[in-house]
Amino acid sequence: MNNIVIKGRLTADPEMRKTTNGVPVVNFTVAVDRTFNRDETDFFRCTAWRATAEFVNQYFKKGQEIAVAGEMRCDVWEDDDGEKHSAWTVQAALVEFCGSKAQTDSAPKKKPYKK
Repeated sequence: MNNIVIKGRLTADPEMRKTTNGVPVVNFTVAVDRTFNRDETDFFRCTAWRATAEFVNQYFKKGQEIAVAGEMRCDVWEDDDGEKHSAWTVQAALVEFCGSKAQTDSAPKKKPYKK
């Protein structure tokens, strides 16, 4: 079984593109604080496809909290010099909003308390 669930904040705006066949794909990175040491953070590179990619691209921006469920993938390739490389990514199957809704300028302002 290969399942992973992470919750954190986007480190940058998602990067949307389309494959040569026109399939939407978005890449983004999620910063997740460690449970027992809040001074340390792990960074997870994530990829979402099709409708999930369009959802992430439309509704998420840098700094927003996000929950991602999917599976870990290890991509392995060889460069021109024959050296092997690998990179781990979360293949996102489910993405959800987290945290409180951001306040906007249109939100009513509280009046200062006067005695």
